[in-house]
Amino acid sequence: MNRLFDTDAPKKATNLSLNSDLLSKSRALNINLSATLEQALQARLAEANSGKWAAENRSAIRAYNEFVEEHGCFGEEYKEF
Repeated sequence: MNRLFDTDAPKKATNLSLNSDLLSKSRALNINLSATLEQALQARLAEANSGKWAAENRSAIRAYNEFVEEHGCFGEEYKEF
């Protein structure tokens, strides 16, 4: 499976600017800021890569959909549902 990033890469300290009220309330709830940011960045990276893949494969997807419209889905005659 192609990973989005190297999960074994070392951690790196980073300075961020955050809304002070958001930070206070997050800390009060013991929210792990590093883990939360990593999860959010991973989701955004996956979203960006998904969009890039769809754009790169747009013509193949269109051609496949046109084929299915014209000829039906492969194995349709064997489908029991």
